[in-house]
Amino acid sequence: MPTVLLDVKDKIACLTLNRPDRLNAINTDMLSELWEAMDEINYNPDIWVAVLTGAGRAFSTGHDLGNLAAPARGDTDALYVYQQTIWKPMIAAVNGLCLAQGAGIALSCDIRFASTEAKFGWPQAKRGISSVSGPTILPDHVPFSVALEWLFTGDSISAETALKYNLVSHVVAPEDLMGAATDLAERIRANAPFSVRSMKETARRAREMKLADRVRFALMMMAFLNTTEDAQEGIRAFMEKRPPKWTGKVM
Repeated sequence: MPTVLLDVKDKIACLTLNRPDRLNAINTDMLSELWEAMDEINYNPDIWVAVLTGAGRAFSTGHDLGNLAAPARGDTDALYVYQQTIWKPMIAAVNGLCLAQGAGIALSCDIRFASTEAKFGWPQAKRGISSVSGPTILPDHVPFSVALEWLFTGDSISAETALKYNLVSHVVAPEDLMGAATDLAERIRANAPFSVRSMKETARRAREMKLADRVRFALMMMAFLNTTEDAQEGIRAFMEKRPPKWTGKVM
């Protein structure tokens, strides 16, 4: 049985981590299939937005400690870097336990929804091991001292606490989770795909730049957008007072 499911409908991909009996712990097979699924999201022109979730009662509890071998392409930590340079919007629908490397994958998404039953955490200090996603990605999302407190204690973080510190954008009832995440995906899909991707790429790359460099990069991306069919279509549709018909093609 596949450990990662990828379903594409109406330009929205739903990626489901699928080892519910192991709380979606990431073993060698799942890691290989995650790389394949991320490639599909990145390169398939029929995918404009992606929603990531987990089967069963966990999003993912991180690396399967009984199966730490990595495939030739790279480990989970390399996947974070790749995932964050896929310029298509990604939404995490965190349905339950979201720990360690699983939390790293969720934080590598652009927007996070959490079920009221979700719990986040980096429990490595309780296991005598260290973390990559915790000290490198978590401080980008919460105050530095809060990130260190969570990492030092290894304590679980409730959905409400995650919302308080902006680790997630929305907390909803479990039965409403996928509906809420999919609704947002549909609202994003309604917009021009190159426009959305350009703003994601600009925002992510600009975090490492000085203001003047950010502005220059944003202007460069804007100039590229002006060469697309969708830029012309958006103006025509506005002038003709009709919904635009996006193609996602360069002129």
